[in-house]
Amino acid sequence: MSSELKEQIKAAMKAAMRAKEKERLGAIRMIQAEIKRIEVDERIEVDDERLLVILDKMCKQRRDSISQYVDAGREELADIERAEMVVIQEFLPAALSEAELDAIVAAAIADSGAENARDMGKVMALIKPQIQGRADMGAVSKMVKSRLA
Repeated sequence: MSSELKEQIKAAMKAAMRAKEKERLGAIRMIQAEIKRIEVDERIEVDDERLLVILDKMCKQRRDSISQYVDAGREELADIERAEMVVIQEFLPAALSEAELDAIVAAAIADSGAENARDMGKVMALIKPQIQGRADMGAVSKMVKSRLA
């Protein structure tokens, strides 16, 4: 485990074990299992940049599950997903404000020379590395689409 973020996750796991926080420990172990799965499957050492992508994806999966559980009236299952998401988000950088997102989107549109919705891919390619793990890509995509419409 060479990356700084992986070390933070490892330390958090030890702290959760010492404090006997069963739910938190379960969520952290789930994160570590996902990291290990990717390292074994792809025969790589996950770095901080890739780890942010993994954590971001895990949060998105939790958001999707929460909405499905709420729609199905299974609030107790949605609560479990929410608790896991809180733990995952601890390891992500602070979320961007609406103003910061606006500025990033405006700059990306200007830099790419995008004029209409067909240029959306160019804009998103510039935005994605800047906001990975700090904003919901779906919401940002809608923001870009509305600006280019």
